[in-house]
Amino acid sequence: MRSVVSAKPVPSPPVPSRALPRLASNPLRPVILAAAKSSRVRALITGAPPTRRLVDRFVAGDTRADALAATKALLDTGRSVSIDHLGEDTTDRAQARAIVAEYEALIADLAPSAGSGEPVPAVEVSVKLTALGLALGAEGPAVALGHARQICAAAAEAGVWVTVDAEDHTTTDATLSIVRRLREDYPWVGAVLQAYLHRTEADCRELSGPASRVRLCKGAYREPASVAYQDAAEVDASYLRCLRVLMAGQGYPMVASHDPAIVAAVDPLAAEHARGPDGFEHQMLYGIRDLEQRRLADAGYRMRVYVPYGAQWYGYLMRRLAERPSNLRFFLRSVVSRD
Repeated sequence: MRSVVSAKPVPSPPVPSRALPRLASNPLRPVILAAAKSSRVRALITGAPPTRRLVDRFVAGDTRADALAATKALLDTGRSVSIDHLGEDTTDRAQARAIVAEYEALIADLAPSAGSGEPVPAVEVSVKLTALGLALGAEGPAVALGHARQICAAAAEAGVWVTVDAEDHTTTDATLSIVRRLREDYPWVGAVLQAYLHRTEADCRELSGPASRVRLCKGAYREPASVAYQDAAEVDASYLRCLRVLMAGQGYPMVASHDPAIVAAVDPLAAEHARGPDGFEHQMLYGIRDLEQRRLADAGYRMRVYVPYGAQWYGYLMRRLAERPSNLRFFLRSVVSRD
């Protein structure tokens, strides 16, 4: 059993979103996300030697062995992990089957680290349904569901959990429909909801029933104003509204945010709804705010790190650059540095 926070937070009302300081948004976000779809920009960036330094910061490596080594290092510091084999927009069934096989092998390797008897496994895998075949035309949803079931069956045997990642808004209905189907047999399957979408507060209410798990993030794709908030303050406010819904629900909230204001708001919301530190978890990305991750883990919170690996890192990298100006500055320093 994990250690718990020694001093129980004093109950207090939720922190109003307007009172929360927030990180400056990246003014180049739309440009970077557009570049993520450009084959010409992709060729330019992936061929630049300094890019590898940035990739190594945010991606555990190209191989499963790299991911397992990063996982061991994180587990040794008291953190949990969620591992993502990078890949999306699969174009044929053979590619989708290869991705399923990779996940099955990964899960087998992770089984010894799952933590037998723990109510929440120390390791889980995250999967994108477009990697499993969701985009294969009319048959895509059925193909992706079948492949997701294979992964969940392997995970259930190994004591490893599965969370289904969110992608752009055009996939949300199909993704959540598949999550509901998976939960019929595997109620511990996690869903990911993105606070910048207008619909997400309602989705939180629907998906936060008993034994459910919901990872709440701000959102990292380029979305139109018709479906998503465009202003950072509006996204922050939506995140807090959604988090209140999840904390008040019967499921297990997974607070996926690096924003210090969001992290600071968690304890008052948890205390208001009588949640101890085992009733939710913090999540952050590999390579971002490592000291804060360690601080939370050392304080007795469950702190899960999202660990991506694989050769298809370009789209993931561009979304990380778009999220925060500091990530972009890191990349530009790498480009001009002689080191």
